[in-house]
Amino acid sequence: MAQRFAVIGLGIFGTSIARNLASRGAEVLAVDWDLDKVEALKDEVAYAVSMDSTDIKALLAHNVPDMDAVVVAIGENFEGLLMTTVLLLELKVKRVIARAASLQQYKILEKMGVKEILSPEGEVGRTVAEMLVHPNMKTFLPLPDNFEIVEINNPPKTRNKTLKEVGLRENYNLNLITIKRTFEEKINGQFQNVQHIVGVPRGETVLTDTDVLILLGKHQDVSKFVEINS
Repeated sequence: MAQRFAVIGLGIFGTSIARNLASRGAEVLAVDWDLDKVEALKDEVAYAVSMDSTDIKALLAHNVPDMDAVVVAIGENFEGLLMTTVLLLELKVKRVIARAASLQQYKILEKMGVKEILSPEGEVGRTVAEMLVHPNMKTFLPLPDNFEIVEINNPPKTRNKTLKEVGLRENYNLNLITIKRTFEEKINGQFQNVQHIVGVPRGETVLTDTDVLILLGKHQDVSKFVEINS
């Protein structure tokens, strides 16, 4: 049985969450007071509804308390976000995830008892900063305890070396999750560069110029690896 989620607030952030959940097979109820936003998403999710999420009767009418989780992604109207979140907590929704656009909002939601709080602006800011400091970095996912998962272009000094020679774990305390490797393939009569995953790289795997390494480790260890080998 598909998981059921409600996403309340269909700005860029909420719409992205709703679309991604739906693409993964979840049953999504997308909610916003703005009918245009609802109409724009109605063909991509199970249900799209224009309603006032601060109205407890409306929440009950659409079975919101029965959802596996509700994401409150209201961006501009913090009062509306607070009122909606309070009602969801009162209705004992299994899992409430709320968006905070500032540290002050984060603290307020935390004091209300919300266990899961999203800070997209803060995470985006940190990601952009990391990618500016380390131009070889393609994507960045921060994790608790100063760990992170990063995709980085294979730096110059590790090219044409085997993984055993590089010694990611021994020398840098990093774990290699996998490698994205570029291959030239003929598609529709034309040769194109296509990336494929190198499933489980082994010690004898030779790193190429175009490889993208997907690494897990602490921030300082990733930085050390990039700086030494750039």
